[in-house]
Amino acid sequence: MNLQDRLIEIERRIHQACERSGRDRAEVQIIAVTKYSTLQVTEEALQLGLSHVGESRAKEARLKWEALHSKGSWHFIGHLQTNKVKDVVGRFDYIHSLDRITLAKEIEKRADSLNLDVPCFIQVNVSGEASKQGLAPEALFAFAEEVSRMKHIQVVGLMTMAPLEADAEATRSVFRELKRSRNELNARSIFPYSIRHLSMGMSNDFGIAVEEGATWSAAGIGFIRKVMNKGGA
Repeated sequence: MNLQDRLIEIERRIHQACERSGRDRAEVQIIAVTKYSTLQVTEEALQLGLSHVGESRAKEARLKWEALHSKGSWHFIGHLQTNKVKDVVGRFDYIHSLDRITLAKEIEKRADSLNLDVPCFIQVNVSGEASKQGLAPEALFAFAEEVSRMKHIQVVGLMTMAPLEADAEATRSVFRELKRSRNELNARSIFPYSIRHLSMGMSNDFGIAVEEGATWSAAGIGFIRKVMNKGGA
């Protein structure tokens, strides 16, 4: 199955998830995770209509960004070290892993020097797994209060990663809780604007995430190839 066929299959799954949950397909965006893909595969994905690219390592992504940055939107989706902020801010259109004040301050400092605003997702460790990055859910609102005073950081949503489960249905409660946190964040009016987005769901569970309100989900090109070749649905 070639890349175009795999993308058609992903689109079918998204439509089905939207139909099951009564959502408009236009509300959902897919980020093509290309961190293990070559420059050529990344370019092919963009040519086939995927307009959002996700990378988690700034150094490895640089060659792809320099060649292809004008052809799509670039999302930094991995843990971001403060000393790598200079390589991300000004290149990536979105940061999905804002999870600590030291990082927020460094993003703010870099953004101020470049005179630009940085759309960010606050990462929340809803599952509580030690292997996952992100704020504890109970720390979200105090963190948001501090970030709200930084003029160059625009919080556009919340992000979480669910545990890798054999049965994707087991991830539903994690996605549901992130949506509840997003709604409470808006109810508290911490930011002078509404937080709309939920970045959640990956190759194995994005259907469940879409049903629970994801507006952004990530699908790894390489993982999708393995799933499709095994006849996964």
